[in-house]
Parts: sequence; structure tokens; C-alpha cells
Amino acid sequence: MNREPDTEGALAPRSWAAFVARTILGLIFFMAGFWKVFELGAVQHARGLFVEAYADTFLPAWPLWAAGVAVPFIELAAGALMLVGWRRRAAALALGGVLILVTFGHLLAEPLYVFSAHVIPRTLLLVLVLILFEDDRLSLDGWLARRTARE
Repeated sequence: MNREPDTEGALAPRSWAAFVARTILGLIFFMAGFWKVFELGAVQHARGLFVEAYADTFLPAWPLWAAGVAVPFIELAAGALMLVGWRRRAAALALGGVLILVTFGHLLAEPLYVFSAHVIPRTLLLVLVLILFEDDRLSLDGWLARRTARE
């Protein structure tokens, strides 16, 4: 369903809302991934925030190392994809997976973990991006779809 006005190429408010939500979400994850990869280091991230933090749980060390090293690169890549609006669905699924993993980890460590400062805002932005997916005309995906439709 096309909600965009045809007059003078103006963008509907939903397009701007999609752009703002996608850009903020992309910045949050891209910058977190950038810091974890290039400042902290992915191995140090894995060691400190995964392996050592969950050493006394039922989780074996190898998936903690794998997830701890992978998460920074996923955040960096999926955040960058969100920023430019390319392959948004794959990026959204990757970021959703990270949020699910983080939620599980926090709840495993602290069953009454308060999500209001970290998980909830990111999840709400992700859900908003997915709801407004088709309205995001300012994304690279949207531009490519319009170009393909014209051809």
C-alpha cells in the first residue's frame, strides 16, 4: 500500500519517521560495534563480557567465546547497513538476534534485570524500523526498489 504523495516528490511523515528511527538505530549499533572492534577489541569483549561474566553458569566456554567475538562485528556491520538503508531486513534480523542474546545473558546473570536503559529503547527502535519498513523511501533499499520498478 503506497502512502506516499505523488505531488512534487514530497516525502510523507512516515518516510521521515522511518529514516530517523533507522538512522538512530544504526548509529547506536554501529558505534557500539566500532568501539568494541577497534577500541576494546573483540577478543577482550568476549573475555570480559561473555566468558568471565558467565563462567559460573551452565554455559560452556566455547559458545561464550564465539558469541563474544561475533557480537561486535555483527553490531558494526548491521549498524552500518542500517545507516545506509541497505539490506535492512537482514540487518534488522541480525540486530534482533543480538538483542535476544543480550536479553538472555542479562536475565541469566540477574533475573530481575532492568531493561529500561539498554534493551527496551533499542528494541522499540528496531520494531519501529520494521513497522515502517515499506515507508522508508530514504533508504538505499527503497531507492533500489524504485529504480528496479521503473526499469
